[in-house]
Amino acid sequence: MKQIPGGVCAAKGFSAAGLRAGIKPTSPADKNDLGLIVSSVPCVAAGVFTTNRVKAAPVWLDKEQLANGTAQVVIANSSIANACAPEGEETCRREMALVSEALDVDASDVLVSSTGVIGVRLNVEAIEAALPELVSKLEASEAGSDAVARAIMTTDTVKKEISYEFQVGGKTAHIGGISKGSGMIHPQMGTMLCYLTTDACVSAEMLDKALREVVGKTFNRISVDGDMSTNDTCIVLANGLAENPCIATEGKDFEAFKMAMFAVCLYLCRLMAKDGEGATHLMTCKVSGAATEQSAEVIGKSVINSSLTKAAIFGADANWGRVLCAMGYSGEDFDPDKVSISFVSDAGEVLVCENGRGVDFSEETAKEVLSQEEVIIDIRMQEGTEQAICWGCDLTYDYVKINGDYRT
Repeated sequence: MKQIPGGVCAAKGFSAAGLRAGIKPTSPADKNDLGLIVSSVPCVAAGVFTTNRVKAAPVWLDKEQLANGTAQVVIANSSIANACAPEGEETCRREMALVSEALDVDASDVLVSSTGVIGVRLNVEAIEAALPELVSKLEASEAGSDAVARAIMTTDTVKKEISYEFQVGGKTAHIGGISKGSGMIHPQMGTMLCYLTTDACVSAEMLDKALREVVGKTFNRISVDGDMSTNDTCIVLANGLAENPCIATEGKDFEAFKMAMFAVCLYLCRLMAKDGEGATHLMTCKVSGAATEQSAEVIGKSVINSSLTKAAIFGADANWGRVLCAMGYSGEDFDPDKVSISFVSDAGEVLVCENGRGVDFSEETAKEVLSQEEVIIDIRMQEGTEQAICWGCDLTYDYVKINGDYRT
């Protein structure tokens, strides 16, 4: 497997485009807010979505659309979330019909996504006006993927995009992805907005299985602020143009495909955590020696969600007691007297807690370790042999500034 350029256009048969439709008139004039991803042929498709009881209209409709396991087009907008909004479902269905007509595809194969401000009607009229130009801009290139990746950004400071080439069933296949997410990130079943495209041939059942397993160990293990979005969506389209023997059961080919998908999602989820609103540090929490993998994950997520721990990382303060405290209220059963904690980064490693007790360490060394861009909180338990890795970011003054006037 090797990294290649192209993003969601790296796989055969996929094209993409993005532009500014003016969905929110006050948005920057140079900011794309509408994007399109299209396969030249119908695809096997799967998706996972937010488990928040308050779901945006696009989430409800995409779940319906994917019931038959097929899709061909994704249209996505930023600025307006179309969640708890007037005419939410109606604007989605109108958008689907418009795209169906413009591209001559079945409306049942069109998926819609939105991200942005909650409670505001989606400006579907702006989408309708921009659609002809958007379709004319479709191209199977790095530029096409770049345009749609930027169209879904909200408070993101960097584009999130990656693609790989891999071998499966004696054929060369490709998989790429884009995502957005910087705040309101605490996914469970999906991620903020993420789109994956592949030319591998895989059955609907195995595509869904791969997506759920991969998302469970990547996007579901990140958190920026503990707030689960109403719009979390992760969709994968597989058009089969790589012409590999179709993956219909578990085995060597399925594992090769899943590994490639995991590589894409791991890159994207880490970048999302690193790009958390106002963040200055990527926090990686490694939990080992747990009784079960699930226990390790729960403990790791409790630590990366701890506001006090996040604030300590921001200040490069080796306040390890906050880590142990967050482990304690995770709800998992463990012996605190068997826990050891180290902080690790490119600047080195410092042991701060051993068998549940503080140890002498150099504050100067600890500050240097914690001042690096990525800080690893290495937690070692003695409950078993299972482990998990979770990702988050520090809590800064800028997070409050950004969210203090997000709507206006």
